[in-house]
Amino acid sequence: MYAVKRFSGRNVRYLRTMSVKRIESLHYGGEGFRPLLVRPGWQVAQLNDRADLHADTVGKVERHDATDEVFLLVKGAATLIAAEESSGGGLAFECVAMAQGVTYTISKGLWHTIVTTPGMQVMIVERDGTDGSDVIRRELTAGEREALRKGVRLCAG
Repeated sequence: MYAVKRFSGRNVRYLRTMSVKRIESLHYGGEGFRPLLVRPGWQVAQLNDRADLHADTVGKVERHDATDEVFLLVKGAATLIAAEESSGGGLAFECVAMAQGVTYTISKGLWHTIVTTPGMQVMIVERDGTDGSDVIRRELTAGEREALRKGVRLCAG
């Protein structure tokens, strides 16, 4: 058991040592997406590598019309993709190679996905139930898949 020192005040005055019962530790070691902490109005989820989200296999984007979504890369490498309907039809993509410790936000109503790599972990903060009740998924066309792959290569390069 770990010991945690409680403290208060400007000079960090230690009050007492207690066993770790008030600090909850959550981790998901499996594949893909899993909500870890769900509270009224919000949730924290973890996304780990998933084979169907690799650059050469990703085939869908999703959007949430009722909530923004916050992403934080904890470990490894991942590319965050945003997409909007283009005037010529189809989707136009924007990507960012995520940096560890940087917070990224996808606004509600924006198509998005994450391209994963082996060993990566991303924490996601969103409205509770987003993964079940506020998600619209869209299959990518062959042309959109190819554009996304090229974009990810450029983004990572």
